Amino acid sequence: MRLWSLHPRHLDARGLVALWREGLLARAVLAGRTRGYRHHPQLERFRARRDPIAALDCYLSRVLDEARARGYRFDGAKIRPRRCRHRALTVAAGQLAHEWSHLLAKLEARDRPRWAAERRRRPGPHPCFRVVPGPVAVWERP
Repeated sequence: MRLWSLHPRHLDARGLVALWREGLLARAVLAGRTRGYRHHPQLERFRARRDPIAALDCYLSRVLDEARARGYRFDGAKIRPRRCRHRALTVAAGQLAHEWSHLLAKLEARDRPRWAAERRRRPGPHPCFRVVPGPVAVWERP
């Protein structure tokens, strides 16, 4: 499961579809509707919120916005769309840089034109995240 801290605009089609599916899986885990992935470390940042499902719905709402902007037809009825009033979640700059490197490697292998365009950009965080100083997250695999 990868719940990117990067802005969804950086993802290719496969990455955006995978993020939507994995986000829905994470939502099911947080709602107690599945037994798998219950201890997945990436869910901790959502569990730490007062209303974890609302936080994930906000996150997925921005993914849905990106999908619709591209003309994709994701089923928005699977979440409760939410507007984020502020960037409630944080991501360390080191984590964002790590994810950027990871994404660029994926894009280089599966979508060279997008890789060529994205590698010149500066990575932006997902709209729900505020970047703070710090290293790669402890839950990240080396």
